[in-house]
Amino acid sequence: YSRSRGWRPHHGMFVDPDFPAEESSLFCDYTTPLPKLLGDVTWLRPQEICKQPQLFPDDPVEAHPKQGILGDCWLLCACSMLLKNQHLLNKVFPPEQPLWGDRVYHGEFRVQFWQNGRWIEVRVDDQLPCINDTLCFSRCQSPRAFWVALLEKAYAKLHGSYERLWAGQVSEAVVDLSGTIAVRWNLKGAESPQQPNDSQTQHTPNGMRLSELSLELKERCAIGCCVHSAPTGIPELGQFHAMSVMEWTNVTTTTGEQVELIRIRNPWGRRSWTGVWRESGSGWASLEPSCSQALLGRTAEGEFWMDETEFQKEFDEVTVGYPLSDAGHLQSIYTGSYLTHSHQIGGCWVKCHTAGGCRNNNTFSINPKFWLKVCERGEVLLSLLQYRHPEPPAEGGTQQHSDLQAIALHVWKVEKKHFNLMRTLNNPPLVSHTHAYNREVVVHTHLNPGFYLLVPSTFLQGAEGRFLLRVHSSCSTSLSVMKSPPPLQHCSEGEWETISSHGCWSVGSTAGGSRNFTTHGLNPCIPFTVTYDPGGNNTKVTLCQNRPENSLHAIGFHIYKVPDGDSLLSPGAMSPVVSCVPHAHSQEVSVFCRLQPGKYVIIPSTYQPELSAHFTLTFTCRINR
Repeated sequence: YSRSRGWRPHHGMFVDPDFPAEESSLFCDYTTPLPKLLGDVTWLRPQEICKQPQLFPDDPVEAHPKQGILGDCWLLCACSMLLKNQHLLNKVFPPEQPLWGDRVYHGEFRVQFWQNGRWIEVRVDDQLPCINDTLCFSRCQSPRAFWVALLEKAYAKLHGSYERLWAGQVSEAVVDLSGTIAVRWNLKGAESPQQPNDSQTQHTPNGMRLSELSLELKERCAIGCCVHSAPTGIPELGQFHAMSVMEWTNVTTTTGEQVELIRIRNPWGRRSWTGVWRESGSGWASLEPSCSQALLGRTAEGEFWMDETEFQKEFDEVTVGYPLSDAGHLQSIYTGSYLTHSHQIGGCWVKCHTAGGCRNNNTFSINPKFWLKVCERGEVLLSLLQYRHPEPPAEGGTQQHSDLQAIALHVWKVEKKHFNLMRTLNNPPLVSHTHAYNREVVVHTHLNPGFYLLVPSTFLQGAEGRFLLRVHSSCSTSLSVMKSPPPLQHCSEGEWETISSHGCWSVGSTAGGSRNFTTHGLNPCIPFTVTYDPGGNNTKVTLCQNRPENSLHAIGFHIYKVPDGDSLLSPGAMSPVVSCVPHAHSQEVSVFCRLQPGKYVIIPSTYQPELSAHFTLTFTCRINR
């Protein structure tokens, strides 16, 4: 995640040219309190801040994050989760990196984040923002440890600036640092007032409460707790703050009463709780002195205990991240079973093509559709994750959603041999998640063997965006894109399968232009296979460019037959079997044609070379089931 490598010649130290030690890396839109620091920040390397810096301290307790003047408590909750899982910590912070004092140290660090279905690497230099020679943003409890400050810098680079980390959701940070699935539970029982009204969507409730999680699962889960308004027991917090749940334990009072105690960590690094289980609170007198002493001895700086009743009263929401095994399997928070089968597939909502909106709209049926095949009854976890837009977040607290669509996921049980799309969609779904302004919505269920139709949608018709659909299950499953016959005249009856491929034309590498140019062969080359020819048109190909309507390129594509036995194709030496020309300044272009069974490749292009754009290529082919 770096375009080039930069060096400071007179020191031989790495300087990141993509995220420089300048104000452009600190600020984006100057809408948070952060611009008050204008002119006060200097950038220092760890060896300029303290003697003998370390990545991680010798004492694990000293490795926990401590919040600075940046409002990213939501990220620090996820950082505390990493300290409970060495496998994940090594994934995010690859070990054996050159450190201060090493002969090969040159001030460069690598951090990995899970983004939209895959792990990506972000490289940063170790110049960190300081005020008066002290870190001004997040740090470790140990002043000599710097893993938190470096991770925060890499995450800021991923988002574009430090200011873009001001306010966010714990669930998003947990997913970005692990690749797991995280759910949010409202402790107060009220639905979000920002949830749009889709009268035909049935909401799937959480199905359980935090108190129903076993102690073993609570210890393995990443759990954060949030306040949305000033709590009575922690008045200094004000609105919007997130903390980490560090430990759960059951104790018995001297009168025989069972009490569940919860150890909370405030990323501010100070104890702010005034309830009965504060350090000098009256609750400890109800326990045996040895028990009280042992529990109080486990509290580090910034940590405190409260009981479950206080927890439910003081906090508005909890975030629960599913535990992950070292093999990458999710562990169900409902049953404790490992979900050893998983699939993921990407898609997009494109205006006038696949952005049908919610079930209130008569265009709902054009939304992307997927087949889920379940081979035996089992537990199934479905997740719809939308890609964030690049715009900076709006000013406000942790419930921002200005750059998110309201999204939902619907599931129908179907009989494939007698499948009728419109009849199916007119019936209530078997299970669904109502539209919500979340980056990810999650549906948990148990499914019998058979075929299921999955339809992700935005609430607004025509709302564009990209998404990732994930399926984790305890039973064998398969996931594929599926669509009803193409919406063209004279389309024959039968069953059709649709596959979408996403790509881009990049200046200098894959923007080769049309066949009129010698660079045409540089364009992306996308393979597909035709398996069935019952007679008549059996293939529809659609190319859609993802650009604003006022800046569309002239686009088109050519389809080439791959000769039998060949694994490589040289387009310049062959003639296409089908072409979509002339290149048109349209959002999308398509052809409906007959192709013989075999292997093909499609080369999409702009008319002029050296024009950049992202595109979606969709193949809809007749199949024989």
